[in-house]
Amino acid sequence: MSQDPRVASAISHWAPRFVSNGVILADFQEVTAGVERWEDWCAAWCARAAVHEALGREALAEGYKLSAAEHLSRAATYYHFGKFLAVHNVPEMRAAHMKAVACKQLALPLMRPPVVRVEIPYEGGHLAGFLRLPAGAVKPPVLIMVPGLDSAKEELEAYEGPFLARGMATLMVDGPGQGEAEYDFPIRGDYEVAVKAMVDWVLTRPEVDSARIGLWGVSLGGYYAPRAVAFEKRIKACIGLAGPYDFSDTWDKLPELTREAFRVRSHLATQAEAREHSRTLTLKNGIARQITCPLFLVTGKLDRLIPWQDTQRMADEAQGPSEVLIVEDGNHIANNRPYRYRHRTADWMAAQLGLPRQ
Repeated sequence: MSQDPRVASAISHWAPRFVSNGVILADFQEVTAGVERWEDWCAAWCARAAVHEALGREALAEGYKLSAAEHLSRAATYYHFGKFLAVHNVPEMRAAHMKAVACKQLALPLMRPPVVRVEIPYEGGHLAGFLRLPAGAVKPPVLIMVPGLDSAKEELEAYEGPFLARGMATLMVDGPGQGEAEYDFPIRGDYEVAVKAMVDWVLTRPEVDSARIGLWGVSLGGYYAPRAVAFEKRIKACIGLAGPYDFSDTWDKLPELTREAFRVRSHLATQAEAREHSRTLTLKNGIARQITCPLFLVTGKLDRLIPWQDTQRMADEAQGPSEVLIVEDGNHIANNRPYRYRHRTADWMAAQLGLPRQ
């Protein structure tokens, strides 16, 4: 039996992302080799996640906290990658997602430095996030980190590490249409509304320096973050990874799975409605020109999802200082070449937020 083209598309587009964000290569190869139909993707990843979860719970029972944290964090990542585009079966997707949330929650206090789950007030509900302080830091600056269309805070640990190591606190948040918030709050193009709530919350936290706030976003978050700083001027610097300039411009070239995930997470009934809604995710109409804080943008020249020219256009129109890193042999987010930008962007953000070189 030939492999479902949706499975082939997922493997083709996302293999480097999975491996660079915590999936063991052998696990990726074995799990995906056994999936012929897209409908079986979530269950297959959940089965492998359960192996790591069991190791984590065993280590926890034996008092090996660091081992437990690593196993449980990896299990959370695997459950997440089972559900990340499984919008064809929302109950199954949500069950896998809640397993990811539960495993990560077990891991949080065991990690070094530890992580605290927080809830940020937002439109009558809340946005869930992870707050992590560098060991020994006193009132460090804070980097708000926002996911993309199909990522969530549970996937961001590999991205987070270089910033934490350089003395920044990190606040990873599931915004509207993302992670835990996706069931209650649909995707919105004016993501600055959600970022305002995040910044308002940071200002209430005495353990961080709320005068030094950075913002980081990946993929669709690479649009959300630059969009937000066009309006939210309390943020001192922004990093955007491979975000679209106008999401509707890329609509017809997106994989079927991506378009369907956008529809479901926008709480819309049809693809026609989703396509129309994609027009609200834009930096046109002078919005990019309202970006005045320092901006660091990263893209891959071989990106098949979001053209690198979108990144260049953002930088060209932004009115503040901007730096662009185009990874010549990089795919989407250059996750096949993470060493090209992860440390460099962390060094840049540390400088913007007043931290010494390390």
